[in-house]
Amino acid sequence: MSAAKAGKIKIKQKWRNGILITNDATILTVKHEVLYEVAKLAYEGKLEEERDNLPYKMIPGPQPLFRCCIYREREVIRQRIRLAEGKAPGSEDSGNIVQVINSACEGCPISRYVVTDNCQKCMGKACQKACRFGAISMGRDKSYIDPSKCKECGQCAKACPYNAIADLMRPCMKSCPVDAISVADNGTGVAVIDDEKCIQCGSCIHKCPFGAIGSKTYIVDVIRKMLSGARVYAMFAPATIGQFGPDITMASWRTAMQKIGFYDAVDVGLGGDMTAMAEAKEWIEAYEKGERKTTSCCPAFKRYIEKHFPELKDIISETVSPMCAVSRLIKDRDPEAVTVFIGPCIAKKTEVISGETNTADYALTYGEIRAMLRAKGVKLEPQPDTDDQSSIYGKRFANAGGVAEAVLQSMKELGCNAEIDVCKCSGIEECKKALTLMKFGRLPQNFMEGMACEGGCVGGPSKHRTPQEAMKDRNAALANSTDINISDNLEKQGANKVFMVRS
Repeated sequence: MSAAKAGKIKIKQKWRNGILITNDATILTVKHEVLYEVAKLAYEGKLEEERDNLPYKMIPGPQPLFRCCIYREREVIRQRIRLAEGKAPGSEDSGNIVQVINSACEGCPISRYVVTDNCQKCMGKACQKACRFGAISMGRDKSYIDPSKCKECGQCAKACPYNAIADLMRPCMKSCPVDAISVADNGTGVAVIDDEKCIQCGSCIHKCPFGAIGSKTYIVDVIRKMLSGARVYAMFAPATIGQFGPDITMASWRTAMQKIGFYDAVDVGLGGDMTAMAEAKEWIEAYEKGERKTTSCCPAFKRYIEKHFPELKDIISETVSPMCAVSRLIKDRDPEAVTVFIGPCIAKKTEVISGETNTADYALTYGEIRAMLRAKGVKLEPQPDTDDQSSIYGKRFANAGGVAEAVLQSMKELGCNAEIDVCKCSGIEECKKALTLMKFGRLPQNFMEGMACEGGCVGGPSKHRTPQEAMKDRNAALANSTDINISDNLEKQGANKVFMVRS
């Protein structure tokens, strides 16, 4: 048997906890395998000595698994390892949590508009006439678009009677709600993220078919903190409910977290209750003064206002997010605590490094915490939830409209019975429309809930299941939630004394 054939068979037989690496390996498989391998080495204390060997271990060769050659694949793995360690994939670091993996970002066409074989090289030359930049010429068999002259206006595609000009807009560019992604003008064709525009929502990460965009992770930092003996607390986003099946509860997560080294786990739905009550006090004051207010719990929405509607940044609520609220609560009780948020959100990683006082020290996605579970051989097990830490309103913070519902409920509990009309926006497109109207004083409502992800946090870029897949389990779990008011729950949990104003 040849060495090449033997190597291929070896790879195809290589299982890692139920995940088979083959020639049709998916983007997620590659990403999660890197996270798993890095987490495993970090737990074993061998990352420093084994890091450089990982690309060769994962891509033994001689046959490539997912790209043109094993050398590019190994470079992709190497750059993903750097991301898994919280570093930029290359030598330069813009500070952005969302990063382009250059070695993987070389498969997309440089030109957005491309002439296809449908071109009949017609005598009318409608495409050439429509171009105001002289970018189109007539070749031997069909017209040709000069990428150095093309301004991507699309007029040629509209003019062609045969629909022969294809719009090949890159998936990452199409997915970005703030037009923060462009193509490098150095001839490489690599995507570039404009940090002045980027709100770090992470929507581009899972849209790239080459897996060329990723986010820095805190896996290694968190594991090292636990190994050092620090008391590390896991804080689970309200969106977690229903994401992993009908029987996986917050109690299931608490048990699993303690098995892999966490000291304890807390439901951030409690933080939802804390934020709702604090914002309610703000909204009552604003209502009495006839002022406007937006929510502040979604970090991508908050950054969107600050970067794209800076004239409205003063109307953003001064209340901290649920993540920060729970972190402050934990650190009030345990000043030596290290807090780690876990959820479907990429933007939370940015909030972690924002400089906010006593917010979470780290933030992980579901994929990252699952890599840690795999590395320790721990599985989530069904378990009844006997410690309900949040009200139904705090749990619904993860749904579009849930924040407004919780704030309005808190206002009622504070004795405000005014009829408050709230503009509820799900996704940046809806937020853009509402903020534009608000900017010009034409939005009917004075209060606005903004969620960067469609459907709310349950639709976050790093969700485990789609909202549609998780909805049945989520609704069933929410139906069993303790029937308690927000103010009563805050008193019960001892969470009504935390300082809730942003620093």
